[in-house]
Amino acid sequence: MDRSETAAASGFPGSGGVTAYLELPGAGEEKAQVFPLHDEAVIGRAAQDSLAQDRVIRLPGHTVSRRHARIRRRGALYYIEDLHSFNGTFVRGKRLQPGVWYPLRDGDEIAIAAIALGFHSLMVPAADSLPTVITRSIDAQDLTRLAAPEAGRTEDQRLMLKLHAMAQVGIALGAVTDRETLTEKIMNFIFQLFPLAERAFILLRKKEGEAPVPTAARWRDGTVVDPAQVVMSRTIIGEVLDRKRSVLSVDTLADRHFGAQESIISQAIRSVMCVPLLLEGECLGLIQVDTSSDPYAFREADLEILTGVCAEAAVALKNFQLYSDIERLLDGFVRASVQAIEERDPVTAGHSFRVAGYAERLITAVDRADAPGLAQARFSKEQVRELRYAALLHDFGKVGVREHVLRKEKKLHHADMRVVEQRFLHVRACLERQAWHALVEQHAAQGLSPDGFRQRQREIEQALRLEFARLDQFLETIRAANEPAVSPDLALPDLAPALCWQHHQQDSPPLKLLTEEEYAALGVTRGCLTPDERRQIEAHVADSYSFLILIPWTRDLASVPTIAHGHHEKLDGSGYPMGLREPQISIQTRILTICDIYDALTAADRPYKKQVPVEQALDLIALECRAGHLDRQLFDVFVQSRAWEPL
Repeated sequence: MDRSETAAASGFPGSGGVTAYLELPGAGEEKAQVFPLHDEAVIGRAAQDSLAQDRVIRLPGHTVSRRHARIRRRGALYYIEDLHSFNGTFVRGKRLQPGVWYPLRDGDEIAIAAIALGFHSLMVPAADSLPTVITRSIDAQDLTRLAAPEAGRTEDQRLMLKLHAMAQVGIALGAVTDRETLTEKIMNFIFQLFPLAERAFILLRKKEGEAPVPTAARWRDGTVVDPAQVVMSRTIIGEVLDRKRSVLSVDTLADRHFGAQESIISQAIRSVMCVPLLLEGECLGLIQVDTSSDPYAFREADLEILTGVCAEAAVALKNFQLYSDIERLLDGFVRASVQAIEERDPVTAGHSFRVAGYAERLITAVDRADAPGLAQARFSKEQVRELRYAALLHDFGKVGVREHVLRKEKKLHHADMRVVEQRFLHVRACLERQAWHALVEQHAAQGLSPDGFRQRQREIEQALRLEFARLDQFLETIRAANEPAVSPDLALPDLAPALCWQHHQQDSPPLKLLTEEEYAALGVTRGCLTPDERRQIEAHVADSYSFLILIPWTRDLASVPTIAHGHHEKLDGSGYPMGLREPQISIQTRILTICDIYDALTAADRPYKKQVPVEQALDLIALECRAGHLDRQLFDVFVQSRAWEPL
């Protein structure tokens, strides 16, 4: 059976956009399985509730990570990426580097933990692999370059140039995503399209029915006027907005409709065009173009062209509004997600928001810095926003950390410490019971006299007091050792005597005060987490990346997962999870790392550490810089700009 027959037997060829599949060979009584591939699929062990069923490939086996790998189609090819799995992903025997896309070829063997899969493609040869015959070519820039009208052209030629310019206006305005740039482009186009125009004004409405507000005013010589100081004819504005009609007035001072208006007279307006910004019946505002030198500067053809420009501008304005709405929606969703995650650990609440604020202020300061090595570092608004989202979401993976680990305050959990304390009470009771039992047996065997009995009783009580005092000292030592270790250089309490202490019982195992696991937890030299718990906490970095790459980020936010993923990396390769070195760590990630460490040090008292004063925190970070862990130049800018202080 060839691959097409195999696919057909599985019931999916030629339907639903399936162009490739993974085959799991059968073994023994187990039947072979075929997993169809669409545009994207995640391979893993656990159920992926957030993904559609056709985007999940579930494999059995405890060695398969929850999100192990991901396959994505790009054009005619499929690529595979390891999602920082524990046991790795192999293609043709080569282990993939996590986070890097690797192209797949038909027949490739993919090893997921101990499971071997075969990749098969149903794609026909791509059209771009066939020879192409070029019959004609033109310079595309000729269609996107605004040509100024030249003297000596006929009226038809000038009209064609203006129509061509209108097409270019649509192309240019369609790529704008912020209102300031949009306004600037509209003004430039107006003065190029209408050589006799001397002034241009843009008025916009916030809502339908509201009076328009002047948002831009400019003179041909480039003079920018405060829009709030602009005086315009209410009659012209009313005509345009209320009736939604374009207005052209030549020799305006003589026009009986407008000539008596104070604003017309004061500005000596001789010719004016005023056009509404209309989109599907909604009037977003208007654009006015006028001149005080030529009473016949504009003609009806000019009014039609300006009306077309305004139609293009209205579409661009509406797109900008929609883009802004989407931005606010995404920003609100991100902030709500961070708030929900931080509520799992009230002690660290606010950490991500503070780090985002520090990072924004630091990247702004770096953008202005002229120090050697940073003079070329310049960041766009999109890159600043990208860093802010990465800072807000850098701990997103903590949603997968068990709560008792996330909230751990001391080396032993509260319940574990309670067990130790109860064990001490049990030991005391056993010692008392055994001592008095021995006295009773001695009396029964030897027939102690009253004085002898009391003497023996006093000896037992004295021995118990001494042993209880010793036990109390052991318990105090354990409680002291249970406090989080602030520095690995500080000496820990000696727990060896408590570990070695045991009480032998007849027909029962000896009683001990500490288990080996408790002793190991109490012996942690820094913080309060055991090695296993620290691995769980550190895994949040890879989990953050695994979650964030599932979000379809736009092109200007595409690096959010990568920036967040590297915030625990160090320049000398001693960080985690990938052990990256200086050339592999972006400047945005280095900024995030400094801000994250600063907030971790200076945050208000937490159960496992005391708040560090600002100066001491800066000294500690400076030590990290000297050790080659952090970027010294960025830290210098952090200190000089005092990025930790709100603006």
